[in-house]
Formats: sequence, structure tokens, C-alpha cells
Amino acid sequence: MKNPYYNDHDLLVVLGPTATGKTQLAIQLADKLDGEIISADSRQVYRGMDIGTGKDLSEYKLKGKNISHHLIDIINPKEEYSVFQFQQDFQKIFLKIKERKKLPILCGGTGFYIKAILMDFDLPAVAPDNKLRKELETWKLEDLILELGSISPDALNNTSLQTKRRIIRAIEVEMNKKKEKREKKKIKSKIQNSIVLGIEYTRDVIRERITKRLYERLDHGMIQEVEILLNSGITHEQLERFGLEYRFISRYLLGTLKLEEMQKKLNTAIHQFSKRQMTFFRNMEKNGIQIYWIPEGKLESALDLIKLN
Repeated sequence: MKNPYYNDHDLLVVLGPTATGKTQLAIQLADKLDGEIISADSRQVYRGMDIGTGKDLSEYKLKGKNISHHLIDIINPKEEYSVFQFQQDFQKIFLKIKERKKLPILCGGTGFYIKAILMDFDLPAVAPDNKLRKELETWKLEDLILELGSISPDALNNTSLQTKRRIIRAIEVEMNKKKEKREKKKIKSKIQNSIVLGIEYTRDVIRERITKRLYERLDHGMIQEVEILLNSGITHEQLERFGLEYRFISRYLLGTLKLEEMQKKLNTAIHQFSKRQMTFFRNMEKNGIQIYWIPEGKLESALDLIKLN
């Protein structure tokens, strides 16, 4: 018997800024719609980065049932993982989920990952340029943004500007486009009828949720997690590129920030990050991607929207 909420969608997307409960809603929807979740989080792909990325794997169990999830814990943080790789991995998993007659649910807050899938970007497979990266790492974030804009305004508009790592990769790609041949995608996802749901809270509520969650993570060992990463061979320079929690805790462990100063600066940075995420999502709408915004991510509202659209 056909699920009354399953309106022939071949992809469901759940997005929203940080601390809005995207994973929780996606899990509830997967349970109701017989779906499997594909993570669209640029940091949850890395093993050992759990507390700082909000990778609570126990969440993927609902009513005693395990909810299938993908693209979490798939790579060592010492390695690179690009949007191109994400796109390739997504396409393979998407097709397998469809073969199982399940609903693929793409869930996360990395807007560029989601946009690359929905707009089927033809991304070049550019090899890392370590010499260029070493030079650009010394630049300020603002200068990197200006440099990317001067090379390619289109790339600037389509790049997540949240971390130096993302901007440097975009510069690297743009500078090497003429030197490298594009690797044609051998697997096409053939998405025909997607629906995108966004979780929406007032700014005041988001601020409250962000701050509450940050201190909970600090209490549950987030600093110790960064220490373990450093002891495993991850460098402070690498942690800088991962941004937010890893950047500021790294600086605290280096002694350049005191504990209270680190907590305050990190809290402010996460709030700023949340605003940038919303700006990116609004730009997605300007690019023609319809996002149905759900107040407080309520399951009933989400199911009604899916049924009607």
C-alpha cells in the first residue's frame, strides 16, 4: 500500500542553519516515509570529529529501529574531501537507495553540498596544489574572498565562505580549470522530483539554542576530543581549516586564548556562521530552488507539505 505522504518525490532535502534540529526531523521523516538519510555535512564525513560536529549516532535509532544513514565517518581528517567527491558519493548512494525502493533524504547544513546536488553542478576533479595551498594559508579570510572574486565572480557566488579551507579550494579549482581536464561524471543521479524543506526559528530562539548546545558540548568533552585529534597526528593548522569549534579550541590548547575568551569568541563565531548559512539558503531560493520553510521543524507540518507538493 502506498504511503499517503509519499507524493512521488525521488529526493527529500532537509536543511536549515545550525542548531535547528535537522537530523531529528530527517530521522522522523525517514521513519514515516521509509527513507534513508544521506548526510550533507562537510565535517561529519571525518572520523573522530564527533562532539564538535554534532555527530550523535545514537539519534539514528527511533522506536527501537535503526535508521539507515550514509556519508558519516567515511574518511580520516588528515585526508581531503571535496565537493566533487561528495557529489560522486551521493550519486552512488542515491541510486542504491532507489534500487531498494526507499526514499533518499539529504540532510544537513552545508549549503554548497546541497546546491551542488540540486543544480547538478559539473565540477572539475582538480588535484590538490600543495604549494598554492601553503601560500594561501597565510592570507587573511577577507583577502582570500577578494582573490576568489577577482578570479571568478561566479565561483564567489557559489562558494561557501565560512572557512578558509573552502575558499582556498575554490581558488585552487578556478586557477587549475584550464590545466586540468574535467572528469565526466559516470553516474547520474537523475533526480526528477525533489522537495526541499527548511527548518525555521526566530533569530532569538536560534541564538538561545546555539549557546545552550555549545556549553552542553563543552561539558561533554569537546575540548578532550580536540586533544585526542592532536594526539593522533592532526596538526593545529589542519584544525584551523576545519573552523569553528576545532579552530577556537585549538587556539585555546595552544595558549593563545584563555578558556572564557575561547568560549565567548566561539559562541559569537557560531552565531555568525548561522547567519551566513541562512544567507546562502536565501541565495539558493534566488537561484530558483524552492524551499518550504517549516516553523520549528514540526513533523506534522513537514508531512503536510510533502503530501501537498
